[in-house]
Amino acid sequence: MQRNEGTIDRAVRVIAGLGILSLAFVGPQTPAGWLGLVPLVTGVVGVCPAYSLVGIRTCPAPREQ
Repeated sequence: MQRNEGTIDRAVRVIAGLGILSLAFVGPQTPAGWLGLVPLVTGVVGVCPAYSLVGIRTCPAPREQ
């Protein structure tokens, strides 16, 4: 899979993922906090499956053919 997330998009996803994931350990300690793994992993990897389905790219690198 090719990267389809830009640097700012990835940084926001990692920060949001860590924030949501912290809800599983601190604060209300809800199991829903584990959903923070989704933006965290997509931010670290740089590929968003939803972006691929819709055809969105925030990555400035040219597409490889």
